[in-house]
Amino acid sequence: MWKFLGQGSSLNHSSDLGCCSENAISLIHCITGELHAKPIFKKLVMLFLLFPDSHLYPMEPENDTRISEFYLLGLSKEPALQPLTFGLFLSMYLITVFGNLLIILAVSLEPPLHTPMYFFLSNLSFGDICFTSTTIPKMLQNIWTQSKVITYEGCIIQMYFFILFAGLDILLLTVMAYDRFVAICHPLHYTVIMKPLLCGLLVLASWIMSALNSLLQSIMVLWLSFCTGLEIPHFFCEINQVVQLACSDTSLNDTVMYFAAGVYGGASLTGILYSYFKIVSSIRRISSVQGKYKAFSTCASHLSVVSLFYCTSLGVYLSSSATHSSHSSAVTSVMYTVVTPMLNPFIYSLRNKDIKKVLRRTIGMAAV
Repeated sequence: MWKFLGQGSSLNHSSDLGCCSENAISLIHCITGELHAKPIFKKLVMLFLLFPDSHLYPMEPENDTRISEFYLLGLSKEPALQPLTFGLFLSMYLITVFGNLLIILAVSLEPPLHTPMYFFLSNLSFGDICFTSTTIPKMLQNIWTQSKVITYEGCIIQMYFFILFAGLDILLLTVMAYDRFVAICHPLHYTVIMKPLLCGLLVLASWIMSALNSLLQSIMVLWLSFCTGLEIPHFFCEINQVVQLACSDTSLNDTVMYFAAGVYGGASLTGILYSYFKIVSSIRRISSVQGKYKAFSTCASHLSVVSLFYCTSLGVYLSSSATHSSHSSAVTSVMYTVVTPMLNPFIYSLRNKDIKKVLRRTIGMAAV
């Protein structure tokens, strides 16, 4: 390719180049002669000056790939199942919203529930409402309009808020475990340690950490280039599925995703397990059976929610790893994206006497 620019080339004597070529060559000889440049450098500079618009020299390929939309394939491709799917998910969404709103209303209106535990619970309920509202309304809209389209901007926004509220739920469950640890293991210092300022700071820190993680991962997706085959085998823009559609290098995205999963999932679970290890040790030292039952009942609801959330999330991961099927992963992800937020109000209302009493009073007042 470069042979015609080597020594002995007849290019210097070609009449087609004219005086401009001769002047350029003289300039090359002047520059490279004084700098004692290597022959390869002479060839490159000569080529650039003689053929400034030529494609003979290597260039980086330009990537002008711009997309405007993705296609969410959903849970089922069978048209006959669409009405059933719509009704089922609409019912679960309404139950989730109204159930968690009742928890927030009860905690806000009843002074006996103005404690750190119920303050964290109301924030968890708010996070669950936002968590499901990030994905389910768009899914219902697509089923109703028989469209699978989501815009590129809409997909990024949905991904951002999904990661945000998923991380928030994980951190709030960890904070609630710490609250139960202080209440049972250090009951005499509970009011001193769990001050309103500390509770507010813990919730604020959870929001900030979740927002920063979500922002980082969403921006990294914006750097990716997408080619063809923009079908997402899911009912929402799940980040792992979106990254797999990219035609550019995704190694950095994968590293950040695994690191974030390890920090949020692993570190949070470790903190929860440590808290309950200390709680169980303290309960075992209580002499009376009634005292043990009373101490354990205060954290039974939280333990049930934690078990449900982590077991369903782990089940999704294991099922997707075992089957390597995106469709099965989408179906199993319904458990932690829809079912878990829907069951949380029932778990806390059925296992907590204070919540049950307040909810009965609130529903009775609403009925009147």
